Amino acid sequence: MVSSRRSVADASTLTGWFKSSYSGGGNGECLEVARGHVGVPVRDSKAADGPAVVFSADGWSSFATALKNGDLSA
Repeated sequence: MVSSRRSVADASTLTGWFKSSYSGGGNGECLEVARGHVGVPVRDSKAADGPAVVFSADGWSSFATALKNGDLSA
């Protein structure tokens, strides 16, 4: 289901989606990540049947670490 372009057109076709416990309750700015796949699919929680981008495990780890450390600028 994951294309070679590292995306999925309809993220609802994948299983294992979860939202971080750090996600805010009502602001609607949440991402979901799916477990149990070769890559790490990420989607907008408000668009469950929309697209997902798929990171490599190393790519996702690097991204999450950069966010945690404040290494990304706006």
